[in-house]
Amino acid sequence: MQHPDKTILSDIENINRIPAVAHILEIVCRTTGMGFSAVARVTSDKWIACAVLDEINFGLTVGGELKLETTICNEIRQHQQAVVIDHVDEDPNFKGHHTPLMYGFQSYISVPIILKNGDFFGTLCAIDPRPAKLKNPTITGMFTMFADLIAFHMDALDQVEIAEKELKKEQEIAILRDQFIAILGHDLRNPLNAISSSAQLLSRLNLDERGIRIAKIVKDSSFRMNGLIENMLDFASGRLGDGITVNRTHDDDLEKWLVQVIDELQTIWPSRDIKTDFDFTHPVNADGKRLAQLFSNLLANALNYSPADSTVEITAVSTEKEFNLCVANKGKQISEAAMERLFQPFSRGEVEPNQKGLGLGLYIASEIAKAHDGTLDVTSTPEQTCFTLRLPYKK
Repeated sequence: MQHPDKTILSDIENINRIPAVAHILEIVCRTTGMGFSAVARVTSDKWIACAVLDEINFGLTVGGELKLETTICNEIRQHQQAVVIDHVDEDPNFKGHHTPLMYGFQSYISVPIILKNGDFFGTLCAIDPRPAKLKNPTITGMFTMFADLIAFHMDALDQVEIAEKELKKEQEIAILRDQFIAILGHDLRNPLNAISSSAQLLSRLNLDERGIRIAKIVKDSSFRMNGLIENMLDFASGRLGDGITVNRTHDDDLEKWLVQVIDELQTIWPSRDIKTDFDFTHPVNADGKRLAQLFSNLLANALNYSPADSTVEITAVSTEKEFNLCVANKGKQISEAAMERLFQPFSRGEVEPNQKGLGLGLYIASEIAKAHDGTLDVTSTPEQTCFTLRLPYKK
């Protein structure tokens, strides 16, 4: 007897991982009165028993192989139709057929097992040395249903195997993400802070015009790099399942946070006109630091995508029920296609050569809004683009 190859062994293992198969073979024998039933893997050159119930001492066990040319299953593989024989000696098509003569059976039924992708797997079959009444809709329907059930389970096992491989891959990627976050959070941030502090110190020295300009470039670049790192850290942690966390309080001086953001960005765009209209008559129930991050992304976006001689208008209003923040700027109207993906990660509209970034700012801003149970919306016309945060107070 030949030994099955690895692919066949895998098929045998999969069939025997299906608990229903043993019950199917038992039901087949009990219902038909036949003494041998099996699930066979049939290829272009092999017939291998994957599961067997043998009550007539036929002598075939799991992994056992028959010469393909000696089986009727070889014919079934070609035409993929069921073959049903009540009594070989009285059947005009199979009387004198070499297979019954070789294996000594009188009754036979075999139906093809077709996988979901259309591939022929093998057969569900039964034989017995005695005649049996098999040619009726009940028996043939039962066999067909069982063959479909086996095919369904085989497909499910394939899907599980694919899912397990994908899960393992995702786990490996998650480890790399953790390492990546650690590098961003420590190995890059520490030297970046040193660069930023050094630039601040240089700007206070008695430098010539060229030195002042270089110090400003270093300071502005370090500020921008820090913002990119913050956004990437939030994105990575969110993708790992932690999401963006917020610590809402009634005591945060939100106006102070917003003014601080404006001052920081004003140093980068000193010639830009930023107009504010704040009304903080009621305390804001929010995480001030996170809203400052959201506001920084919105304001930096407005300054980047608006004409240098235009005004960016900021409106912030707190009421008894909610807090609203609007950042409006002149500039090109955002296209409908860009609007649909504006708050998706790594999605950016048409940009000028000096408008570089990862496309994470608006995504992070929208996630911060969601973490506050709020919304971040955008409207854009040929005259103005406005991002509006609506933040209901958490009871």
